[in-house]
Amino acid sequence: MQSQTMTRFIFENQRHFPEARGKLSGLLAQIELACKIISREVNKAGLVEVLGLTGSRNVQGEQVRKLDVYANEVMKHVLGSSGYLNSMASEEEESAVCVQAEHLRGDYVVSFDPLDGSSNIDANVSIGTIFSIHRSREEPGLEGGLLQPGRKQVAAGYVVYGSSTILVYTTGSGVHGFTLDPSMGEFLLSHENITIPASGKLYSVNEGNYPYWDDATREYIGYIKQMDRSTGRPYSLRYIGSLVADFHRTLLYGGIFLYPRDSKDPRKSSGKLRLLYEASPLAFIVEQAGGRASDGRRSILDIEPQSLHQRVPLIIGSAKEVDLYEKFIKQGVKTS
Repeated sequence: MQSQTMTRFIFENQRHFPEARGKLSGLLAQIELACKIISREVNKAGLVEVLGLTGSRNVQGEQVRKLDVYANEVMKHVLGSSGYLNSMASEEEESAVCVQAEHLRGDYVVSFDPLDGSSNIDANVSIGTIFSIHRSREEPGLEGGLLQPGRKQVAAGYVVYGSSTILVYTTGSGVHGFTLDPSMGEFLLSHENITIPASGKLYSVNEGNYPYWDDATREYIGYIKQMDRSTGRPYSLRYIGSLVADFHRTLLYGGIFLYPRDSKDPRKSSGKLRLLYEASPLAFIVEQAGGRASDGRRSILDIEPQSLHQRVPLIIGSAKEVDLYEKFIKQGVKTS
C-alpha cells in the first residue's frame, strides 16, 4: 500500500487552522519544495563543484561553504516568491529579508538555518535544514515580527539529508516524519505521530568542551557515566556533530542532547546555538513529541528573543533526562 504524500497530508490536516484558509498549508508545501531542491544538490555535491569553501565568512564569523550559499538562495527564492511571507530571517544573513513585491506579502514570517552542520559537508556526514514559522505581526522595524518567543510558533520542522532525506514537522498537533522517495520526487509519510521516550540512556555532547563547562555540567556528565545498574547507568555516548542528525536520533530513541554554555569562546559565552534558527524550532518539535527543551533553567520556548542571531545553551530530549540535568544546575551538586 502506497504511503500518503506530505502534500496531501498537509492539506488534509489544515482543518486545524481554519482561520489560515489554506495559507499555512501552502507555505509548508513551498518549504517542502525548497528542501527537495536542496536535497537534489546535496546528493550530487561532489559532482557539481559545490563542495569546499567560498573564501568568505558569514555574520556568525564562520567560513561559508558553497553549499551554504546555494541552500540559502534556494530558501530565499522559493519562499520569497510564495506569497505567504511578510519577511524572513536566515542564519546566513545579517539582517531580516523583506519580501519586496507588495502583492506577494503574506501573513507569516519564517526563520531558517538553510544548511545546518555544513562543516560536515565535505566528509559526507548528515546535514540538514531547520525552519520556524510565526504569524506576522506589526512591530517597529522589519525585525520586530521575527522576534517572537518559540511558544508562539505555528509550525516548525527540520530536514535530514543523510542515507535518506527525511522531513519532520509539527503544526502544534503532533509530530510527523516524511521520507523522500527519489523515484517519485515526493515526501511520503513514514513516521506518523512521533513520540519521544520519556527517558533514555543515550547522551549526545561534544566532550571536547569538558574543560570549559561549569561545575554542575561536569558533575552531571560524570554522574551519567558512572556504573549503577539500578538507574541504568552508565549512559552510552552518541555524537555526530551535526545538530539535526543528533536531534533526530534523540527524538526517535530517547535520551538527551546537550550544547551547554561554556567558556571556550568569549564571543559565545551565552551559548553557541542560535535561538531563532535552531533551538526554538527544535524545542517546539520535541515538546509536541512529549519531550523537553531547556537552557538549563527555563524552557527554550519561553525565551523572549532580543536579536536575530541570539545564542542560547540547548538541553533537549526526553523529559526525565532534561529534568535531571536541570536538577544538577539548580542544586549545583551531584544527585544520589
